[in-house]
Amino acid sequence: MQADKGKYIYLVRHAANDWIGKRLAGWTPGVHLNEAGRRQAHALAERMVTVSGIVAIYSSPLERARETAQPLAERLGLDVHVVEALGEVQYGEWTGRELDALKQDPLWPVVQGWPSAVQFPGGESLRAMQCRAVGAVEEIISRLEARQRAVIVSHSDVIKAVVAHYLGLHLDLFQRLVISPASLTAIRVTATGPQVLCVNDTAHVPVEDEDNR
Repeated sequence: MQADKGKYIYLVRHAANDWIGKRLAGWTPGVHLNEAGRRQAHALAERMVTVSGIVAIYSSPLERARETAQPLAERLGLDVHVVEALGEVQYGEWTGRELDALKQDPLWPVVQGWPSAVQFPGGESLRAMQCRAVGAVEEIISRLEARQRAVIVSHSDVIKAVVAHYLGLHLDLFQRLVISPASLTAIRVTATGPQVLCVNDTAHVPVEDEDNR
């Protein structure tokens, strides 16, 4: 049998915070993990520290992502490399608004059903987000050697767009994917193509935090 020469990336959504399910945080500064999120981040570190071959950890610039990455980085003795292009969607005028109010916006059903056509007012398009996020992931992969692994901490829509790319799934269907707080998605990249090994694995999330999945 031929030796495994693939490279591995682990896409991790940031852990829970008080904005999830209530308001669209976007690039709002100062959104930190809550108590449940801190438990999730440490549980993720406990799980991932047993994975051999992790050589690098990358994160969105936003606090909630960096705080999710930090416990694992400390356990592995690695730095967290901040990458701007791994940041959340630039939601523009939607940033900070309550989700219940946004659901009344005429753009909301378009975001759900035809996301490739969406341009957020004062922000970026979902197509542009997918392009810059996939570009950042591809750059990270290019730095890995065979059998090496990297952890990438980002955001729900960003991870969904990246996973859609590697699945060959059109962006208009990316809302069918679910990416929960502190979830783990694994992708193996070989010379002949990518293999999505798992999506939205939350087995490590503490039972008491099920409502934050």
